[in-house]
Amino acid sequence: MFYKVSKDKVWDYFILIARFLLAITFIGYGYSKVIDGQFGLSEMEMNTAIKDLSLFKTSWYLFDHEPFKSIIGFSQIICGLLLLFNKTAIIGAFVFLPIVATILIIDLTIMPETLAYGFTWRLSAYILLDILILLHYKEKMKVIWKAVWVNVNTKYKFPILG
Repeated sequence: MFYKVSKDKVWDYFILIARFLLAITFIGYGYSKVIDGQFGLSEMEMNTAIKDLSLFKTSWYLFDHEPFKSIIGFSQIICGLLLLFNKTAIIGAFVFLPIVATILIIDLTIMPETLAYGFTWRLSAYILLDILILLHYKEKMKVIWKAVWVNVNTKYKFPILG
């Protein structure tokens, strides 16, 4: 009556769900930066002296400027799209790491402690999922590693000072 599912199949589904979760999360955040205006300040905050604003609010104001906001937003959208497709999942997982690590560092630096605590746990979980995705594709990663690092030379020989 019960269908027995192999551990490999469960792991494949877990990785698929992790990829989808990270993709949807990043596409949502990227969209909110590009379209909805995730950054910025309210009118009341804009009328407040900068010395009276928190580091978080000051940073939110600075992050609202172009092209920073659009570059971050489109980077997150592209990363999320790369994670959705089998052929580009590894590239998406690699692109994900520096973006989310930077966000984590910024959050730890500027957010109020109560907010930073929650974001630290959530972003750390995302990083863990991303590492699990990369480990899932470890055989392909070995091929990539060898192609990048093993026997890579320039086409021409240059003198040491060249």
